[in-house]
Amino acid sequence: MSRPLLIGVLLASLVAVPVLAQERPPEDRQRLLDLAYALGESHALRQTCQGEGDQYWRSRMVRLTEVEQADQAFDAQMRERFNTGFASRRSEYPLCDEASRKAEQAVARKGQALAQKLSQAMREVHRAAASPDFMADEARAR
Repeated sequence: MSRPLLIGVLLASLVAVPVLAQERPPEDRQRLLDLAYALGESHALRQTCQGEGDQYWRSRMVRLTEVEQADQAFDAQMRERFNTGFASRRSEYPLCDEASRKAEQAVARKGQALAQKLSQAMREVHRAAASPDFMADEARAR
Protein backbone atom coordinates (compact mmCIF):
# COMPACT_ATOMS: atom_id res chain seq x y z
CA MET A 1 0.00 0.00 0.00
CA SER A 2 1.43 3.41 -0.92
CA ARG A 3 2.24 5.83 1.89
CA PRO A 4 -0.32 8.48 0.80
CA LEU A 5 -2.98 5.79 0.57
CA LEU A 6 -2.00 4.37 3.95
CA ILE A 7 -2.18 7.78 5.59
CA GLY A 8 -5.55 8.32 3.92
CA VAL A 9 -6.78 5.03 5.37
CA LEU A 10 -5.50 6.00 8.81
CA LEU A 11 -7.20 9.38 8.58
CA ALA A 12 -10.38 7.61 7.55
CA SER A 13 -10.12 5.50 10.70
CA LEU A 14 -10.04 8.73 12.69
CA VAL A 15 -13.32 9.65 11.01
CA ALA A 16 -14.90 6.24 11.64
CA VAL A 17 -14.77 6.65 15.41
CA PRO A 18 -15.11 10.37 16.09
CA VAL A 19 -13.81 11.87 19.31
CA LEU A 20 -14.19 15.61 19.59
CA ALA A 21 -10.91 17.48 19.90
CA GLN A 22 -11.98 19.09 23.16
CA GLU A 23 -12.51 15.62 24.67
CA ARG A 24 -8.97 14.53 23.86
CA PRO A 25 -6.15 14.52 26.41
CA PRO A 26 -3.40 17.15 25.90
CA GLU A 27 -0.98 14.69 24.28
CA ASP A 28 -3.57 13.77 21.63
CA ARG A 29 -4.37 17.43 21.00
CA GLN A 30 -0.64 17.98 20.41
CA ARG A 31 -0.59 15.02 18.03
CA LEU A 32 -3.49 16.61 16.14
CA LEU A 33 -1.48 19.81 15.81
CA ASP A 34 1.56 17.82 14.67
CA LEU A 35 -0.60 15.93 12.17
CA ALA A 36 -1.99 19.21 10.83
CA TYR A 37 1.59 20.43 10.35
CA ALA A 38 2.53 17.19 8.55
CA LEU A 39 -0.54 17.51 6.31
CA GLY A 40 0.56 21.04 5.42
CA GLU A 41 4.05 19.79 4.62
CA SER A 42 2.59 16.97 2.52
CA HIS A 43 0.34 19.40 0.69
CA ALA A 44 3.28 21.64 -0.27
CA LEU A 45 5.51 18.76 -1.33
CA ARG A 46 2.77 17.09 -3.36
CA GLN A 47 1.92 20.37 -5.09
CA THR A 48 5.59 20.84 -5.96
CA CYS A 49 5.41 17.81 -8.22
CA GLN A 50 1.70 17.57 -9.05
CA GLY A 51 0.93 21.28 -9.52
CA GLU A 52 -0.92 23.86 -7.52
CA GLY A 53 -4.29 22.49 -8.58
CA ASP A 54 -3.69 19.35 -6.51
CA GLN A 55 -5.76 19.60 -3.34
CA TYR A 56 -5.39 16.04 -2.03
CA TRP A 57 -3.87 16.87 1.37
CA ARG A 58 -5.77 20.12 1.82
CA SER A 59 -9.03 18.21 1.44
CA ARG A 60 -7.82 15.71 4.08
CA MET A 61 -7.09 18.61 6.41
CA VAL A 62 -10.55 20.06 5.83
CA ARG A 63 -12.06 16.67 6.64
CA LEU A 64 -9.96 16.39 9.80
CA THR A 65 -11.19 19.76 11.06
CA GLU A 66 -14.78 18.81 10.28
CA VAL A 67 -14.52 15.52 12.14
CA GLU A 68 -12.76 16.98 15.17
CA GLN A 69 -15.39 19.69 15.64
CA ALA A 70 -12.82 21.60 17.67
CA ASP A 71 -13.62 24.77 19.53
CA GLN A 72 -12.81 27.91 17.55
CA ALA A 73 -9.41 28.47 19.19
CA PHE A 74 -8.16 24.91 18.63
CA ASP A 75 -9.53 24.84 15.09
CA ALA A 76 -7.57 28.02 14.37
CA GLN A 77 -4.44 26.42 15.87
CA MET A 78 -4.82 23.35 13.62
CA ARG A 79 -5.27 25.51 10.53
CA GLU A 80 -2.29 27.65 11.49
CA ARG A 81 -0.11 24.55 11.92
CA PHE A 82 -1.22 23.30 8.49
CA ASN A 83 -0.33 26.66 6.92
CA THR A 84 3.00 26.79 8.74
CA GLY A 85 3.92 23.29 7.56
CA PHE A 86 2.91 24.23 4.03
CA ALA A 87 4.97 27.44 4.02
CA SER A 88 7.98 25.70 5.51
CA ARG A 89 8.18 23.00 2.86
CA ARG A 90 7.13 25.26 -0.01
CA SER A 91 10.11 27.53 0.64
CA GLU A 92 12.49 24.63 1.30
CA TYR A 93 11.53 22.60 -1.80
CA PRO A 94 10.40 24.91 -4.62
CA LEU A 95 11.30 22.36 -7.32
CA CYS A 96 10.20 18.78 -7.90
CA ASP A 97 13.33 16.68 -7.68
CA GLU A 98 14.76 13.71 -5.83
CA ALA A 99 15.18 15.74 -2.64
CA SER A 100 11.54 16.87 -2.61
CA ARG A 101 10.37 13.30 -3.23
CA LYS A 102 12.50 12.01 -0.35
CA ALA A 103 11.14 14.78 1.88
CA GLU A 104 7.59 13.78 0.89
CA GLN A 105 8.30 10.18 1.89
CA ALA A 106 9.77 11.27 5.24
CA VAL A 107 6.75 13.46 5.99
CA ALA A 108 4.45 10.60 5.00
CA ARG A 109 6.16 8.34 7.55
CA LYS A 110 5.81 11.02 10.22
CA GLY A 111 2.13 11.56 9.38
CA GLN A 112 1.52 7.82 9.36
CA ALA A 113 3.02 7.43 12.84
CA LEU A 114 0.93 10.31 14.20
CA ALA A 115 -2.27 9.00 12.64
CA GLN A 116 -1.60 5.52 14.05
CA LYS A 117 -1.07 6.92 17.56
CA LEU A 118 -4.27 8.94 17.34
CA SER A 119 -6.18 5.97 15.99
CA GLN A 120 -4.87 3.74 18.79
CA ALA A 121 -5.82 6.32 21.42
CA MET A 122 -9.34 6.52 19.98
CA ARG A 123 -9.74 2.74 20.01
CA GLU A 124 -8.74 2.70 23.67
CA VAL A 125 -11.23 5.46 24.50
CA HIS A 126 -14.04 3.62 22.75
CA ARG A 127 -13.11 0.28 24.32
CA ALA A 128 -13.17 1.93 27.74
CA ALA A 129 -16.56 3.46 27.01
CA ALA A 130 -17.93 0.13 25.79
CA SER A 131 -16.65 -1.84 28.77
CA PRO A 132 -16.90 -0.42 32.29
CA ASP A 133 -14.37 -3.06 33.40
CA PHE A 134 -11.86 -2.03 30.70
CA MET A 135 -9.64 -0.07 33.08
CA ALA A 136 -9.69 -2.90 35.61
CA ASP A 137 -8.86 -5.38 32.82
CA GLU A 138 -5.95 -3.19 31.69
CA ALA A 139 -4.62 -2.96 35.25
CA ARG A 140 -4.81 -6.75 35.68
CA ALA A 141 -3.03 -7.27 32.35
CA ARG A 142 -0.05 -5.24 33.57
